[in-house]
Amino acid sequence: MTVYRNSFSPTPLAYPAPRGRGSATRPDGRFLDWQREAYDDGWAADACADEAPLRTELRIDTARTVITYNQSPDIPFDRSVNPYRGCEHGCVYCYARPSHAWLDLSPGLDFETKLFWKPYAAQLLRRELGRPGYRCAPIGLGVNTDAWQPVERHTGITRQILEVLLEARHPVSLITKSALIERDIDLLAALARDNLVDTMVSVTTLDDELARTMEPRAARPGRRLETIARLHEAGVPVGVLCAPLIPALNDHELEAVITAAHAAGADTAGYVVLRLARELEGLFTDWLARHQPGRASHIMSLIAQLRGGNANDSRFGHRMRGTGVLADLYSQRLRRLRARLGMTSERRKLNCDAFRPPSAQAGQLVLF
Repeated sequence: MTVYRNSFSPTPLAYPAPRGRGSATRPDGRFLDWQREAYDDGWAADACADEAPLRTELRIDTARTVITYNQSPDIPFDRSVNPYRGCEHGCVYCYARPSHAWLDLSPGLDFETKLFWKPYAAQLLRRELGRPGYRCAPIGLGVNTDAWQPVERHTGITRQILEVLLEARHPVSLITKSALIERDIDLLAALARDNLVDTMVSVTTLDDELARTMEPRAARPGRRLETIARLHEAGVPVGVLCAPLIPALNDHELEAVITAAHAAGADTAGYVVLRLARELEGLFTDWLARHQPGRASHIMSLIAQLRGGNANDSRFGHRMRGTGVLADLYSQRLRRLRARLGMTSERRKLNCDAFRPPSAQAGQLVLF
């Protein structure tokens, strides 16, 4: 028996969240013709106790192209490649969760258990980079969902993509919260030698217990700092991203996180304020009610102050930073911290002049 609940209710049902998962619920996607609402008749906890543990399902994404273009002024690249849809890390705050509704799946548990991968991503990328009209500009890799999430250990798709980018000498910007990126340090170091890569590691908190409940299958905070150190030692440019910054939950750690990352080798730092678009508002308030009940109302009140009285503000120029006194304070704190630590405020300008279209097939010899 599976019990569903209204995703916007602030009071959770009695049954516990599945072990190792960020969301406890499976709210219906917004495009379905019907919506289900839970009703606790007193049997929910017993029924859910008999259910088997949730397993991750991997499905094929039959995409015909792999480069996605955007015109957003909020991000420093106009194209990206995402090997996966959905993310096993299970971060409850993930802004990509609502995208699962486009698949008629739930942004809740389905997002972190029903994953889609692109087995031909490297071949598609090779074809698109080789088109006569292609113009080189940095590609963002894994910016919607993590390219080094746990299933990457079995598929190896992200490494295949990096191999194509290295062959084409194509610049790439990376962001991850996974230590698995260390597997690909050989490729990243080769890209770095020609100024073709810029890496950011996301560190949300230094509190292991908070990280365990908020981002259950991501690397623990200390392990991410080790990853920063290893990338730095290999000559790979690396920075730290405090994302998301959540008022009254982890925002007090901004200085501690960036200072620790700087000591590990990060040379740049940034943050993104929590975004609660669409179904994410209900998922996050449910998580607060389960894990931070004493702070829940205060946290949501401060989020509203950052978002003009709402849970979310999707306007360009505001969605990443928020507005108001609290947003200004975050900006001042980061600016002063960067100055004190000697960290740059500018993203690295990657080399686009070295690009050469890849061969039509991997391993094909070049005549001239």
